[in-house]
Amino acid sequence: MNADKIDYIVVLITTSSLDEAKSIGSSLIDNKLAACTNIVPSVESIFKWQGKVCNEKESMLIVKTRRNIFNDLQAKIMELHSYEVPEIIALPIIDGNSDYLKWIDSSINSNDQ
Repeated sequence: MNADKIDYIVVLITTSSLDEAKSIGSSLIDNKLAACTNIVPSVESIFKWQGKVCNEKESMLIVKTRRNIFNDLQAKIMELHSYEVPEIIALPIIDGNSDYLKWIDSSINSNDQ
């Protein structure tokens, strides 16, 4: 594998419920857009939306994938997500277990394999 570690990303996605997180996470795996999705069942989010401070209980997905398929991953999330403007934030993996990174490659659709 010649890929740089920066080619791998972790994507954070908040959802309105645990069921929505499970549905999106399963779809990402089924469509080979993610190697793994972790679900944090309950997070409390404080944010400003349409001029109002909101305090909401949400679930969070933590997704491991490749940077080169982020646009497809984001499109699938947008198709399934209930929010008007969902949080979809990609963070680079700057280092990691090379065997784990190879496993990510073997688990998703990647154009550079």
